[in-house]
Amino acid sequence: MLKKCFISAALLCLSVLSFAHEYTVGELQIKHPWARASASGASNAGAFMVINSASDDQLVQVSGEIANKVEIHEMKMVDGVMKMRQISALPLAAGSETKLAPGTYHIMLMGLKQPLKEGEKFPLTLTFAKAGVVTVQVKIEAMTYQASSTAHAAH
Repeated sequence: MLKKCFISAALLCLSVLSFAHEYTVGELQIKHPWARASASGASNAGAFMVINSASDDQLVQVSGEIANKVEIHEMKMVDGVMKMRQISALPLAAGSETKLAPGTYHIMLMGLKQPLKEGEKFPLTLTFAKAGVVTVQVKIEAMTYQASSTAHAAH
């Protein structure tokens, strides 16, 4: 009986860990890095996450082997037109939550080397001005995934 309880507890811990999808570096917490599955033949994609910062910092570089180029991008409305551009650094204010999400700040993956398949993961290395470097695993979600959905809370 004790052996069964131990095994059950161990499996429960593993299942909780499999849902934990957060990373900490310095005074930053990175929550649920994700990307959508890519359409057949797509050569570009975006990666998204939420970064909580206890002190001022900046995301200054992102790299990964998943694509030929990996850049920090911003999308915003300019004179009624949505424009996207690369930025050299993403400011992270003390006490803030910065969302990298479709239609705003995001990581642009250009020249995908392989399709992004739902359920798989790929690594991205994030470099911060103060906190340093951390490699995160980006979970590939369904093409229709929305970060605001209740599924986000489970990751």
